[in-house]
Amino acid sequence: MKPKIEDVAKAAGVSPTTVSRVLNNRGYISENTKNKVYQAMTDINYIPNDLARSLYNKKTNIIGLIVPTTKNPFFGEIAAEIENDCSNRGYKMLICNSLNNIEKERKYWEMLRRNQVDGVIVGTYNRGILDYDQHQLPTVAIDHYLSKNIPVVGSDNYQGGRLATEKLLESGCRYIIHINGPGELETPANYRRKAYEDTMNKRGQEPVTYEISGVFDQVEQDRIIRQVFDEHPHADGIFASDDLLALNVLREAHKRNIPIPEKLKIIGYDGTETIRTTAPHLSTICQPISTIAESAVAILQKQITDMLPLEKSETRHPVSFHKGSTV
Repeated sequence: MKPKIEDVAKAAGVSPTTVSRVLNNRGYISENTKNKVYQAMTDINYIPNDLARSLYNKKTNIIGLIVPTTKNPFFGEIAAEIENDCSNRGYKMLICNSLNNIEKERKYWEMLRRNQVDGVIVGTYNRGILDYDQHQLPTVAIDHYLSKNIPVVGSDNYQGGRLATEKLLESGCRYIIHINGPGELETPANYRRKAYEDTMNKRGQEPVTYEISGVFDQVEQDRIIRQVFDEHPHADGIFASDDLLALNVLREAHKRNIPIPEKLKIIGYDGTETIRTTAPHLSTICQPISTIAESAVAILQKQITDMLPLEKSETRHPVSFHKGSTV
């Protein structure tokens, strides 16, 4: 049978109440008594019940994270950074891959609430689908508007869109296409498109934007990219709203024997360590992923510890440009 608190108390020569106070760090306990309890736990191989302790303390020290997919380099790296920062602050993390499936995300959301996690960080797109407005569970969104009262953390998307467009224009491009996700999604990432269009208009160039309705639909993505090349054979610059999309544009250009960057220049967005390592030739706008993660966890922890009501805010972190050989 598993050892119980009573067994620890007997081995340490103290009361079960004292053992409980040591485990939950409540009240004054002398170092000598603490050492006796910890030594007794080691001697009889006692493993504390974290669930029971969390119920006692009304805190689980667990953070939930919902992302579309960790296969995507951006979400994979943001998840790793969030987990690391949570660990440094004394939290464990439950990660949920929704695969952008609404029903799956709904089940994850309910699971996290039932298990009484201390807070949730959300990086998915399903605004209006879940009852994010109907609760007071501490929540932070990564680069997505989930509700009218949930804080958002991300990169400065407008700065990034402007920077990408200006780099293409400065390199001599005059016919620049932008490819992004569905416009009906109300996300800060839409500012990348707005910045592109504003910058093109200021330079007297006509903006042309293509939307990909299925964010992670490879077939749809390939179809739209082919359409761009078919309908705009004289395009000399493409700004893609993420790096995987930019690499697919590059692949299609190679299929069509279009020299890069002589005839076509390409810039992506995200600049993850994965992409900069495996495809250093891709010019891209780099999001400060570790800073975004740290900021999200800090805001969530403040909600948890100060028991603050949810309140909408938007934190934007500056981006930078990685120059590869595609510009």
